[in-house]
Amino acid sequence: MSNRTMVTEFLLLGFSDVAELQILHFVVFLVLYLISLLGNLLIITAIALDHHLHTPMYFFLMNLSILDLGAISVTIPKSMANSLMNTRSISYSGCVAQVFLLVFFASADFAILTVMAYDRYVAICQPLHYERVMNRRACVQMAASAWISVILYSAVHTGNTFAISFCGGNVVDQFFCEVPELLKLACSDSDLSEVGFLIFSVCLVSSCFIFITVSYVQIFTTVLRIPSEQGRHKAFSTCLPHLIVVSLFICTGIFAYLKPTSISPSVLNLLVTVLYSVLPPMMNPIIYSMRNKELKDALSKLIGWRLFSKNKMSIFLLQ
Repeated sequence: MSNRTMVTEFLLLGFSDVAELQILHFVVFLVLYLISLLGNLLIITAIALDHHLHTPMYFFLMNLSILDLGAISVTIPKSMANSLMNTRSISYSGCVAQVFLLVFFASADFAILTVMAYDRYVAICQPLHYERVMNRRACVQMAASAWISVILYSAVHTGNTFAISFCGGNVVDQFFCEVPELLKLACSDSDLSEVGFLIFSVCLVSSCFIFITVSYVQIFTTVLRIPSEQGRHKAFSTCLPHLIVVSLFICTGIFAYLKPTSISPSVLNLLVTVLYSVLPPMMNPIIYSMRNKELKDALSKLIGWRLFSKNKMSIFLLQ
């Protein structure tokens, strides 16, 4: 019992103690954060302003971009601030908030990706019923259900994580409060409930993954039956970005969380975490804008209108 001291703050692992490398870390993270911020904000703005994109697929894509913005904003700014101020500390309450928000945004991301798979299934496999099944009210209800259920899930997950006693010190071997790393600090007899909840989480994620897989098996089976090559190409082009995003999300998560726990903290370990925490929010807008003609047109119009307005204002001021 003497080892179960009250933890008031955690120390996050830095990328380096060398001042020059800390500045490099700050600059790299700043660039990645700005790319993600700009990409997702452009997607949200383009969908909101272009009435041609007011369809279920783009409604869910806008939700995904909002969640990606939140997910990357939970970890990157704090890590940049720590590098800039040459500190590693994060308060206990800050760590709790970080865990809750990370679980919330990651889980909501996956929930929305699952709903998007259903949307594509109905659009391609049951096109005659699409407008009736995926009406505005149904889309709002699906999105709201995903957000609300994930809030409850995140609250329980966070409560279970911080209900444990920390006997292994307060040094977290990551640049943010990652749940598996926090569990390493737990007393051996106090983390059973959280391990049980993690098993439940794996089952839940597996169910969503199976649902997405079955949906796409049905989609590809239907697409291959389309006689027109142009029709097949159009169907594949609407599904491919979503499939790439799902694959990126799942593969990076599995790669990070199924690595052996015996691996000692290293720069490689930190880079693996960057891969799953930074790459998907940054790449999602690029994947969707590259593969989707309607979205590319909307983004071109948005950027062109902004440049035109800026030039018009400059001419006006010169006069």
